[in-house]
Amino acid sequence: MTNQTLKLYEYHVWANRRVFEHLHQLPEEVWSQQTTSVFPSVGALMSHIYAMDGMWLSVMQEAPFDEARALLMRLLEETKEVTLDELQERFERTAEDYRNFLASLDSNQAIAVAHPQYGSVQTPISELVQHVVNHGTYHRGNLTAMLRQCGHPGVPTDYMFYLYTV
Repeated sequence: MTNQTLKLYEYHVWANRRVFEHLHQLPEEVWSQQTTSVFPSVGALMSHIYAMDGMWLSVMQEAPFDEARALLMRLLEETKEVTLDELQERFERTAEDYRNFLASLDSNQAIAVAHPQYGSVQTPISELVQHVVNHGTYHRGNLTAMLRQCGHPGVPTDYMFYLYTV
């Protein structure tokens, strides 16, 4: 895999870690506090990011749609009531799974991704990594709005801030 793809993925890991570090500084009830937003709570939003990351890894490993969808639903169910610490551990394990998978690939490896509604597309795995990163970035923005609604600041996770740390 190209260094740029790996660097982009490491940004995603860094940003998620920053979020967890920030959430640990906030009152414990923020994790499950109900919000009027895209997700009903911070915990539900973080569960979604985690489950989608897991599902996309299975897609990159060429799991059929039905299998990837079943994994997504299982991961969402498993993390419905987890604590902040438990979900953080799951994020770390998933990051290690991604690293191991990405390290084993040719930089231009492409796969066919089939969807029952949208059809099939041949795409490099590096573009799927870009999608995972974009998805996480989008929802970390949702998180900032949710935290502000709960009376707490968000945490900066912009790519530029990551570049200052590497």
